Formats: sequence, structure tokens, C-alpha cells
Amino acid sequence: MTKHSTLLTPVLLAGCVIIAISFGIRCSFGIFQIPISQDFNWLRSEYSLALAIQNLGWGLGQPIFGAIADKFGDRRTIFGGAAVYAVGLVLSSNAILPIEHQMYSLFIGFGIAGTGFGVILAVVGRSSSAANRSMSLAIATAAGSGGQVVGPPLTEYLLSVLSWQAVFVYFAVIVMATMVMLPLMHSPKAAQRAAADEQMTDVLWRALRDPSFIMIFVGFFSCGYQLAFITSHFPAFITEMCGPIATTGLLHSIGITTTSALGAVAISLIGLANIIGTISAGWLGNRYSKKYLLAGIYTGRTVILTAFIVNPMTPESVLLFSALMGSLWLATVPLTSGLIAHLYGVRFMGTLYGLVFFSHQLGAFFGVWLGGRMFDLYGDYTAVWWIGIGVGALSAVVHLPIQETRNDATPA
Repeated sequence: MTKHSTLLTPVLLAGCVIIAISFGIRCSFGIFQIPISQDFNWLRSEYSLALAIQNLGWGLGQPIFGAIADKFGDRRTIFGGAAVYAVGLVLSSNAILPIEHQMYSLFIGFGIAGTGFGVILAVVGRSSSAANRSMSLAIATAAGSGGQVVGPPLTEYLLSVLSWQAVFVYFAVIVMATMVMLPLMHSPKAAQRAAADEQMTDVLWRALRDPSFIMIFVGFFSCGYQLAFITSHFPAFITEMCGPIATTGLLHSIGITTTSALGAVAISLIGLANIIGTISAGWLGNRYSKKYLLAGIYTGRTVILTAFIVNPMTPESVLLFSALMGSLWLATVPLTSGLIAHLYGVRFMGTLYGLVFFSHQLGAFFGVWLGGRMFDLYGDYTAVWWIGIGVGALSAVVHLPIQETRNDATPA
């Protein structure tokens, strides 16, 4: 049996561990929103801007780390990303001014770029056969959701027994501990890179001139906007706007007694539902048109977001929304990365996906920043929520004209 006929490989398993920790911590920063703002008596927009800059740093760093990995090797790149991530967390633990948090968040964003989806999915994609690639990418993406399931509740617990500064330091240690998995992250095509460096410019130029690539780029914006806004602001939104948890209800009986705890559980439930949704998207991506699946996902998100905001927020509606939205949460990632691999090959997948991911993180920047800014102006998140609905509908439409036929002879 060759390495290409096996779905579960050491590369995939190691990638799952690294991405689960990286993304699990990243999904927990919204839990710090209220503690840090209250500790320093900041406006909501101050810490929101730090999270927005973190997302922008992730977006700026993704094509850079992708290109470094494509040219110099995956393991060095991932280790560098982990080191930057840890440094950003330690520096943030000592920050006392908004500008300090905002500056250090750039380090965290770059660190996430070096240990997150762009680099890890590129390694996994190169290590998989064309037949297994969509499912491999889905499994790696679902591992990130596994981290999301554990990260927010763990953060909520740690904040109940430790200072937020100590939690940041613990997270830095955990990030570096995942580097024990690096020996398994060996891309089978690494030896071919030096001989093919001159092809990067050609592939990039071909992609940038392709209308389909531009539409993928534009469409991914809303994904970042919606996910980053919800991850960063939904816990606070629930804490402040949700109806009370009944003392005689099921939630109270299992220990979820406050809307703050419900906010952490909501993010965790989104991650849990997304494990199923992402793997399902990978399975469907091997069998049906990826562009139509993506259009359907963005349409589904638009409907779910609309239904939630036009109805009163209750603990039950929060849990229902989290389960439904979670089923579509990262389902776009294996389909988008798989579409790029299909159209342009896997040789420079890290760079190309990194460019598309910049659009995702540009959307994330505006989602997080506008959330805090509009909360300070209007006292709620309704307006920024409706913007998310609008850009989601746009993404559903913009995916329809994408041409899914390969425009070069690069082997998959």
C-alpha cells in the first residue's frame, strides 16, 4: 500500500494535533473580552481592535508563511510560527495599555498563520492523493473544530481560578509543546521544491489573472467576517442580551447557571457541530461541485443568521443557532482549499491558499472591529449582525460563476 492510498497518515495526525491547539486557543480570545475590558475599564472597542489586528495579522502572515513553507520547508515554518505565537501570548500577558495589546496581537496573528490552516492544510494536501485530498483536508479542518470544542470552556474554567495574564502564559507553553509533533510533518514532495522554485511566479500570475480565483478571493471575505465576529463577540452578546437561564431547567442542572457560561458553551457547541459539518463537506466535495456546495453553505448561513436576529434571544435559541451555524462553520475551508488545489495543483497550495485566506482575514478584521465599534456607538450588535447577513448573501452569489475546470496541466 502506497502513501497515496492511505487516508490516515502521520502527516495528517500530526497536523490535526497542531491545528487543534492553535485554533482552540485562537477561538478562546473572545472569552477574554469582558474580563480584560473590565480589568482596565476600557471601551469594548479597545480590546476588539486588538482582536481585529490579530485577525489582520493572521491574514497578512498567511501568504508569507505559505510562501516560506513552499520554498524552505514546512517544519521550519511551523516551528517559527509557534515561536511567534508564544512570544505574542507572553507579551500580551504583561500588557496594561490598549496599544500594547493591539501591537502584541499582531505577533499572535502571525503565529496563528504559521501554525494554522494555511500551512497545515498545504502539507496535508501535498501528502494526500487526489482521491483522498478533500476528505484529508476536511479531517484536518475538523481537528481545528475539536480545539474549538475544548478551548472556550477550558478558558472559562481557567479564568475562574487564575488571572487572565496567567492563562495567556499557560497557552504559550501549550503552543510550544505541540512542536513535539514536528518530526511527523514531512511533506513527500519537499525534495522537489528546489528544482521548481521558478514556477511560483508563473502559477501566481496565472491565478491572479483568473476570474475564478478572484471570485474565490471575494467570496471568502464573508466567511472571515462572520466567523471572527461570532468568535470574538458572541460570548459577550449572549452574556448581555440573552434571557435568563431557568433555575429548574436542564442547563442549570448541568452547571450552566450564567449567561457567561452559556456564551462559552455556545462557542464550544459550534465547534462540536462543525466536526460533523466539515467532514460531511469533505465527503460531498469528493462527489459534487465545490462551487455549488460553497454557494449552498453561504446561503444556509444567511438564513440562519437572519432567523436568529429577528427572534428574541433565549438560551434555547442560542443553542439551536450554535448547532445549526456550527454545522456550516468551517465547511467552507476544505471546499475552498480543495477547489484551489484542483484548479492550480498542490505545488504552491500554501501560497495560493494564503492569498485567498487574506481576504478571509480582511473580513475577520472588519467583523471584529466593527462589532466593538458599533457596540460602543449603539449599545448592541444588531447593525453589525445585519452587515454579516448581507456579505454572506453576496458570497453565495459570487461563487456561482466560478469555472471548476483546470486551466493548466499541473498534476494534482
